[in-house]
Amino acid sequence: MPKIVRFEPRPEGVSKTVKFEGADHGTPISFFAVDYAPGQSVDLHVHPYPETWIIRSGRARFTVDGEVIEAGAGDTVVAEAGKPHGFRNIGDTRLDVVCIHASDRIVQEFTGAEAA
Repeated sequence: MPKIVRFEPRPEGVSKTVKFEGADHGTPISFFAVDYAPGQSVDLHVHPYPETWIIRSGRARFTVDGEVIEAGAGDTVVAEAGKPHGFRNIGDTRLDVVCIHASDRIVQEFTGAEAA
């Protein structure tokens, strides 16, 4: 039987990110649906599994294992398991990106460093 998870509208502010953990819904995949203001970022962190980002709109600068790349609407970026990564909204509009975690729970450890 299909299941739908409805999210309430997020309050106005800098971040309108939604967190979904698959274990709560019987699926082995988790994600963040990120909606960041210009300049907002997530610091470098690692996961014991790969992470895949789908950029729906806006522009982002990703740092993955010390390498810096830029991506925009329609692009997909992948980080291998255990590689430090983070990203920053480098556009002048909001950044809409889906961050897919290959795990039924989101497990992350921050390194203490900022993304480029």
